[in-house]
Amino acid sequence: MSRSRLLSAIGALALAATATLQAAAQGRGNATPRDPMQEGLPLRPTRTATWTTRVGHWMSVDITPDGQTLVFDLLGDIYTMPSSGGKATALTRGMAFDGQPRFSPDGKKVVFVSDRDGGWNLWTIAVDKSDTNQITRGKNNTYYSPDYTPDGKYIVATRDTKLWMYHVDGGSGQQLIRTEGQTGGRGGAAGAADVARQMGVAFGKDPRWVWFAERRGQWIYNTAMSDYDLRVYDRESGEVATRENRWGSAFRPTLSPDGRWLVYGTRHINETRLRIRDLESSDERWLVYPVQRDDQESRATLDTYPGMTFTPDSKFLITT
Repeated sequence: MSRSRLLSAIGALALAATATLQAAAQGRGNATPRDPMQEGLPLRPTRTATWTTRVGHWMSVDITPDGQTLVFDLLGDIYTMPSSGGKATALTRGMAFDGQPRFSPDGKKVVFVSDRDGGWNLWTIAVDKSDTNQITRGKNNTYYSPDYTPDGKYIVATRDTKLWMYHVDGGSGQQLIRTEGQTGGRGGAAGAADVARQMGVAFGKDPRWVWFAERRGQWIYNTAMSDYDLRVYDRESGEVATRENRWGSAFRPTLSPDGRWLVYGTRHINETRLRIRDLESSDERWLVYPVQRDDQESRATLDTYPGMTFTPDSKFLITT
């Protein structure tokens, strides 16, 4: 595969998009009919601001299985856009913060994180906007980086600090990895506090393996690096194994549909860079740098790096 072909897609999202954004100011609710800009929030917006842009930052992006449509988030709203470029169309909008969208395997729905009911939860929306479903409930949890299992029946996401799996119809869900008092499987005495934080879930060609990034603790000010490792969870055996450990950390694993390529983020001195690995030969090299600054030195409230995606033919990577 040609490096130039992969690199040609980098930044295409930011260059091609022309999105009209609307942001609502907060106001007091009253007895007037509900404004669709409210979503599920109790406050009713009284003013809006409208502008046009061709660039954005920290945009998580995904592509439909047929390669025709992109979905991405920008400033708390979610947009779709032809993968060939053009005008972005709002899939969600309003006062709620919606982000980290991923298409279902059939391309008909999008899962995302939103605070539209007053707390962070997982939601799905049909691409044709015919229905919107709340997958999780509650006001005290946080959720990160949801993605569908390859069969489309379940959603895997980080709930607070651990990976959980939920049926697409909702329910209480199930924690995937239980460490039984160990420090996230990375050493430490039995009975020690479990401080492992698992984020950035991803699937490749084989649905048996769940890729993710893991660190110990929420954050470290002026970190010495090596905070995040790439790990895989075996859905058949329940075992967890480390796949990458670097001085600059390794986070946001992204796998190609054909199962050959792995791309992930890392820090090289003072730059965030992307590396690509051939999973067949284990050869690895730099793909592109510098890129969007990662958030591993903070709490990574929108994950450590924005979501990326390969095109269905596994020849191009799309990322901010």
